Amino acid sequence: MLPLEGIRVLDLTRLLPGPYCSLLLADYGADVIKVEDPKSGDYARWYEPKVNDDQSAMFISLNRNKRSITLDLKDEKDKDAFISLIKTADVLIESFRPGVMDRLGLGFEELKVHNPKLIYCAITGYGQSGPYAKEAGHDINFLSYSGLLHLQGAPNEKPLIPSVQIGDIGGGALMAAIGILLAIIDAKKSNTGQFVDISMLDGALSWMHTILPNYWTSGEKPNRGELTLNGGKACYEIYRTKDNRYISVGALEYKFWKNFCKVIGMEVLIEQLDEPQEQQRLMKQEVQAAIHQKTLEEWLKLFEGIDACVSPVLTPEELADHPQIKHRQMIEDITHPEVGVIKQIGNPIKLSNSTVRTRRHAPGLGEHTKEILKDLGY
Repeated sequence: MLPLEGIRVLDLTRLLPGPYCSLLLADYGADVIKVEDPKSGDYARWYEPKVNDDQSAMFISLNRNKRSITLDLKDEKDKDAFISLIKTADVLIESFRPGVMDRLGLGFEELKVHNPKLIYCAITGYGQSGPYAKEAGHDINFLSYSGLLHLQGAPNEKPLIPSVQIGDIGGGALMAAIGILLAIIDAKKSNTGQFVDISMLDGALSWMHTILPNYWTSGEKPNRGELTLNGGKACYEIYRTKDNRYISVGALEYKFWKNFCKVIGMEVLIEQLDEPQEQQRLMKQEVQAAIHQKTLEEWLKLFEGIDACVSPVLTPEELADHPQIKHRQMIEDITHPEVGVIKQIGNPIKLSNSTVRTRRHAPGLGEHTKEILKDLGY
């Protein structure tokens, strides 16, 4: 039995943060029902590349183990059906701007009348309160306000946009999943639900524990590309190889740095691990010159069995065949009834007593509407 079996989650969200959150819950047994608009549904359905008429590759990846019902929440009959569904639910997740659900007559205060135990989670850019609560935004905006974006990139260059959505996933989806699970535990004791207010800005800012406390204590402003963990030191950097590939080096501790310097033939740098910033720039140039003498494969062979925290920078086409990733089953082949075998990203949470598997493929738009309404007596 999966740990969340018996928990019903109504997911009104679209795109990435909400669906990622409900995916984690669905994988571990929650009955996740996507409540979608009949006309367009989850916008992620229509992204390219598509795998069939109403499902993109991204949509299929984020929405396995879920069902879909289409309801127009502005229509009174559909609203009645939604209320009936609410009475059977443990959790609702939505990501509209604050006030949208209230205007529909479906806000937390209204819904808890029908289901006092309901856990209502709202994932928004800036939270339910404050001067920016109703502002529009995307991942890049949340990272901008959090200070995190300022620190991405090289010194004296413009900030770099991360390749994955840190605010959406790290600041939104993961925080929401944790908040929901906390509320479920609390409901077991209190027998009442509650409102879970998730701000993606708040979540992104909370990632700054290695930066902000140091700044507040020392008064030294953190600069892009000059901190220990964002490229400021030779021991924690990315270097280009002879064949234009890259290795990452995370030799923060002396023992790792010592091993690294010995392998690349730069023993002279061993005692310079914590030199000031100007010296670090020169050290990086020397290390880069050494690394450029050999190919990636040659370096990997030399570092095999050596504790130096050196890794190849894998490309997307390489990672699925890496032995560690294969062993952890983080890339899986599943069979989709319409498109055949496709690759999926696995669930990163491994429990000793529960095994995650794909129990159902991502749903077509409204695929389970009749089934769910029938169960409700319609």
